[in-house]
Amino acid sequence: MADMHTWDEHTDLAAHSVIGYAIERLKVAKDPHWGAVPAERLRAALHGVVCDDGIGAHRALQVFRDVLMPACRPMDDPMNLAYVATAPSNASTLFDLVVSASSIFGGQWEAGAGAIAAENQALAWLASLAGYPESAGGVFVSGGSAANLSALVTARSVHRKRTGRRGPLAIAATSEVHASVRATANVMDVDIVPVDVDPSGRMTGEALRAGLRTTDREVFAVVATGGTTNAGAVDELASIADVCEEHALWMHVDGAYGLAALCAPSTRSVFDGIERSDSFGIDPHKWLFAPYDCAALVYRDPAPAVVAHAQHGDYLATVDRTEWNPSDYAYHLSRRARGLPLWFSLATYGTRAYGDAIETTLRTAREFARLVEASRSCRLLVEQQLSVVLFSRRGWNLQEYQAWSHRHSAEGDWLVVPTFWHGEPCLRMCIVNPRTTVSMLYPLLESLDV
Repeated sequence: MADMHTWDEHTDLAAHSVIGYAIERLKVAKDPHWGAVPAERLRAALHGVVCDDGIGAHRALQVFRDVLMPACRPMDDPMNLAYVATAPSNASTLFDLVVSASSIFGGQWEAGAGAIAAENQALAWLASLAGYPESAGGVFVSGGSAANLSALVTARSVHRKRTGRRGPLAIAATSEVHASVRATANVMDVDIVPVDVDPSGRMTGEALRAGLRTTDREVFAVVATGGTTNAGAVDELASIADVCEEHALWMHVDGAYGLAALCAPSTRSVFDGIERSDSFGIDPHKWLFAPYDCAALVYRDPAPAVVAHAQHGDYLATVDRTEWNPSDYAYHLSRRARGLPLWFSLATYGTRAYGDAIETTLRTAREFARLVEASRSCRLLVEQQLSVVLFSRRGWNLQEYQAWSHRHSAEGDWLVVPTFWHGEPCLRMCIVNPRTTVSMLYPLLESLDV
């Protein structure tokens, strides 16, 4: 029986095989035909793989390479245009291997001071993009859902401390808010006061004020969006901040996708007002070229987060509370140092490279939007603000969109899936990969322009 904690010649061979495969995965273009396969086929292929004596590293790697990986869709393919994909830099992906190999506990300073210091440097860069003060800070969490939940738990704690009331509460948000915000409200057992959107799908200060006037529920926070998932719309953050200040409400900005564009000069002004928010979330694993799972939660004043989240117990009695403990700023305790791949990539390429890469994707989206406007058969549905292009094929119903989407996905051409805008089916493309070029998108539009 192999000793799983002893490094021997078999482990050495396995290590070279695994690292070699990882390098090939980075170097070789991903197969666009990969995708989901029936569960029964996978169960059959995996039969007997996990067993009393194991099958050995090389056989296990073979199963992953030949069976499991082909049943997954590569999210960093430049023609994966559905949802919000990912495009991790080479440096960030390579360093993710180092993070996993280093066995760093990233929850407390005494265990991971070096890693946490580097993560905090990356967080400080994000905070500076938003115009937050140098005293701002936060933590890397698993995704936008964790960021939204942790921020709103902090907001509720602040509200209860300020008012002394502990009755039923509510948050204010629009119908375009990310699904994770509705899930957070359910987990926290709070209501959502609906706020109307303008024709572009944005929350305005005027609409927020009207929504607050028409409810008798006690609102403690407003969730604005810095780039909606469906249309890429950015809420009017400055006017929303005005209303939040008038009503003493916590302002959280969910920018999981769109706030990456803070580092692009061409779009920075659309986020004016974010510097007045109390917290924001951004997912580097979306449009800031980090691997999964990496989301940043940043507080303008991080002190209230410690009150809301710090965990205490006999086994934690020796924790140094004078230092920066990431476990104090979100609902977690154990955590990997998931911000290190972003930090390594920033240190490797420089922050200017990030702005340049995002400008590249923005230009591609703008050029494609112009092509849609010039098309005979397609119609642009909303003015493109970030890198989402929302458009329809004249005369098509949902079944026709689905058939087109399934056909081209199965053929390995591209992945674009239908969505809805104002109740009508349409198509949505989100470009976050700098390797996606307009020339790659010509055949997509031609397939619709018939």
